Amino acid sequence: MPYYRNYWRIMLVDLLCATLTIACEVIFPLLIKDITDRAITSIASVTIPYVLILGAIYLGLRIVDTAANYYMQYVGHYMGSLIEADMRREMFSHLQKMSHKYYNETKIGQLMSRITTDLFDVTEFAHHCPEEFYIAGLKIIVSFAILCTFNVYMTLIIFAMIPIMLVFSTYFSKKMYSAFRQQRKSLGDINAQVEDSLLGIRVVKSFANENVEEAKFEKGNKAFLKVRKTTYKAQAGFQGVTRFFDGLMYIVVVIAGGLFLGYGMLGIGEFSASLLFVSTLLQSVRRIVEFSEQFGRGMTGVERFFEIIDTKPEITDNADCIELGEVRGDITIRDLTFGYGDDDTKVFHGLNLEIPAGKNIAIIGASGSGKTTLSNLIPRFFEIESGEILIDGVDIRKIKLKSLREHIGIVQQDVYMFSGTIRENIAYGDPNATEEQIKAAAKASGADEFIEHLPQGYDTFVGERGVKLSGGQKQRISIARVFLKNPPILILDEATSALDNESERLVQKSLESLSVGRTSIIIAHRLSTIRNADEIIVLDAEGIAERGTHEELIAKGGIYYTMLNV
Repeated sequence: MPYYRNYWRIMLVDLLCATLTIACEVIFPLLIKDITDRAITSIASVTIPYVLILGAIYLGLRIVDTAANYYMQYVGHYMGSLIEADMRREMFSHLQKMSHKYYNETKIGQLMSRITTDLFDVTEFAHHCPEEFYIAGLKIIVSFAILCTFNVYMTLIIFAMIPIMLVFSTYFSKKMYSAFRQQRKSLGDINAQVEDSLLGIRVVKSFANENVEEAKFEKGNKAFLKVRKTTYKAQAGFQGVTRFFDGLMYIVVVIAGGLFLGYGMLGIGEFSASLLFVSTLLQSVRRIVEFSEQFGRGMTGVERFFEIIDTKPEITDNADCIELGEVRGDITIRDLTFGYGDDDTKVFHGLNLEIPAGKNIAIIGASGSGKTTLSNLIPRFFEIESGEILIDGVDIRKIKLKSLREHIGIVQQDVYMFSGTIRENIAYGDPNATEEQIKAAAKASGADEFIEHLPQGYDTFVGERGVKLSGGQKQRISIARVFLKNPPILILDEATSALDNESERLVQKSLESLSVGRTSIIIAHRLSTIRNADEIIVLDAEGIAERGTHEELIAKGGIYYTMLNV
């Protein structure tokens, strides 16, 4: 209901137009009754002027009906599209606020299905829901009132059929509703599987596993087909019940009307009009019943929409959060405890660490020791369980998320390139950057060396996820992004571990330039890249095992020395 608030004027006019269309339908049987009664009473009274006047009246009503219906079909449907767009905008905005944990546990294909396919039916639902119930309800009330003036008993007999019809229809409607939900979920699963397969197409081909992917797709496709079969079965039963009661209603009117006509309790004109009113009444009931199918589709989309909207973001700004001002870059970690699961397994138990502003700190350790976890906790991608992380003495939970992350630059091993040009990907670091600033950032990162040799230069399209670029090229573009952002705190998460020696040399040079004058945290796999760090911290399952410069740790002959000489 809240989504109608911005469009209540359109809805009001839409319902007014619906009222005009109802008037046109209700008046026609009355005109037939009047002509029939006149013809029976005195055929001479059915004159040409009289017939022409009735024809003109009905033609005028039809013109009004056409204009009203045009508004309902055009503006009414567009209102539905506006509501759908508002809901899709809200969902997308909500998804932007969800944490890394949410995306770790949710299939992107399912989210894509909900933000696109699920909301398609909302357009029809949002427009027709109030309109259909209003039209059908008003028609039933008006038809009942007029039919009662003809013969109360026959009216009651006719209307006694409607609850029975609705009971049977509701039974099949519930089956359809359940089938629609299963259908949406099954379609989301197919979307997720297709996305997974196509994004990993190079891995698929490298292992010659096309048949494996086809088998997985076929399994999902068959499951979807099975759900569709159930849906069509419910729809067929739904339509069958509707058609049966349509015929039954006409039989009742003919038999009851014929009897009342024979006993003089119903006029011939009223009998003729009753048949037309029953037709109008049946159309109204049929529209409600048939709309149940659309209602089911729409409500399924709306419910799946609110399943996401009602999922609260795990990490949000508190009421007393502040904006960061001038950031020096001091990072303090006190008694930090954190674990990913609900079990007792913890990545950190009371970790303590001081990183002075402007220092270049390298963090190394075996897989699972918490190197990347630490790099994710500082920008608050995950919420810590206990302890605190301070930036310039301020707890990161008391800093607005946008402000916190604006002051932190991250270069990761797995670089994500957005579909677009090189210029657009670099400008992602600062959407308001000028052409000169973009080129300066590319030059500082060393990316200009290869960009200038491309036929279209900065306007070169990088392809899906940057497939047209090499690993080293993508990495230098990601570094250019961070140069453009110009943050006081820098996190390098194994930024060169996936590169060949030549690319690593070029990227390492860019990273060294980027680190100057910033607080830098280097998560390293290749130890050759951290020799010049101000301090090297070695993590193990217990926390910080060793710390010191390269020379100090070599002289110590501990874990670092062993790792370096393996």
